[in-house]
Amino acid sequence: MTIELLPIQDVTACCSPVTTEAMDQASAEVLAKSLKAIADPARLRLISMVAAHDGAEACVCDLQEPLGLSQPTVSHHLKVLVDAGILHREKRGTWAYFSLIPGALDTLAGLITAPAK
Repeated sequence: MTIELLPIQDVTACCSPVTTEAMDQASAEVLAKSLKAIADPARLRLISMVAAHDGAEACVCDLQEPLGLSQPTVSHHLKVLVDAGILHREKRGTWAYFSLIPGALDTLAGLITAPAK
């Protein structure tokens, strides 16, 4: 089953925070797809590993061994996170480097948290 993801900025364009008004079916489906991108233990670990790495960026070559998964599996998870607008991919020579897109996780969290009172 293929899940078509929208980048985080597109999710915020269609969806209001879940605590401000009742969501319609279409908005709930769009937001759920974005949340699915991070609802995987390997992907959560990848996000934290990239964020904790020197300079808050990591080469794909630095992620495979600590994660304990094969290169194709790590690449798949990274692609899902890039497609969701959570990670940025930059090709340098033969290696790809990944970094968090500034504000992406804050934006996603803002869609599921209650506003401050």
